[in-house]
Amino acid sequence: MITFIDQPEPGSPRPFSRATRAGGLVFVSGHSAPHDPAAGIHRGATPAEEVRNALAMMATILAEAGSSLDRVVQVTMLITDPADYAALNAEYVRHFPNGLPARHTARFGVPTEARVAFSCIALAGD
Repeated sequence: MITFIDQPEPGSPRPFSRATRAGGLVFVSGHSAPHDPAAGIHRGATPAEEVRNALAMMATILAEAGSSLDRVVQVTMLITDPADYAALNAEYVRHFPNGLPARHTARFGVPTEARVAFSCIALAGD
């Protein structure tokens, strides 16, 4: 069975589900930190704040799918500027105190001002 979490409406400019649950795993699509200045929501002023906010978003999506950050087995970290790599990593490791999941990092260039975005694969809840 495959469960799509927050599947978009037909014709949405966001043509993907926030996450998919299948085969005992949760697959979370790439997400940056939430950003809606009109609502007073900002990604963060520093790379560390963006990592915190983006991982909080990922944790929320994982919870909706019945999982959590401590069940993550693989992460993709997407960055826009390699100069931010060390600062992003310094904050990232704080969110996985029980062990770092497998990870790969790639540059991304989607039409956004985000410094970092994450996707992941996690074990589904019991």
